Amino acid sequence: MIEHPEVPLAVRAQLLATEHWSLLATRSQTWNEVMGRISAQFTFASASLVVLAVSQQVVGMSNAFRFLAVWLAVAVLITGSLTALRVRNASQEDMLLVVAMNRLRAAYVAIDPTIAEHLVTGWSDDEAGVTRTYVMGLPRRRLATVFASAFIFAGTVNAIVAAGLGAVIAGAAGAPDWGTLVLSGATGVAYFFLVVYPAHRGYSRTARSWTVPFPGRTSELG
Repeated sequence: MIEHPEVPLAVRAQLLATEHWSLLATRSQTWNEVMGRISAQFTFASASLVVLAVSQQVVGMSNAFRFLAVWLAVAVLITGSLTALRVRNASQEDMLLVVAMNRLRAAYVAIDPTIAEHLVTGWSDDEAGVTRTYVMGLPRRRLATVFASAFIFAGTVNAIVAAGLGAVIAGAAGAPDWGTLVLSGATGVAYFFLVVYPAHRGYSRTARSWTVPFPGRTSELG
């Protein structure tokens, strides 16, 4: 059995800092990719609207226009759903990266307990520590954080597209105005609760599933 000499605290801190920077780089790369995906999706959706506007001026509200509108809406909804799925996955990855960095801060505090009161972010991997890192110590309601998330934003846009698709289909079927309105609203709401809400619940299950080897009471200084 090989015996390891005592590692100096300075070397420990350097090793922890190297891992910390690696996690920060991964987090930055992940969200750069996600923002690029969201921008590309919105560009595609905007281009589809331009195509529909130009086509309507050429062919009017004909069956050909309705056929084009339906398939463009389907394409935008499919790509938008894939984008929202990537945003949801990135949010899960981001949460786990925050947990990992909190564990590193726990090691910093173990090396020098006096730095705890100077940390704005959390230094434990329990819910209080992770929440502190996300809100930077500011009091913020959980519901506000959820509705302000990139995933809910992308999912809401997709629900609006789904509502538009329902309206086009209802109009093509010759439904009256009130029927078109009802089907449009029902399609948007159904998409939100059948696709967006279950995906958010999956994120919440991930948040409750991580192990907490370094629990703490990081909220006391906030």
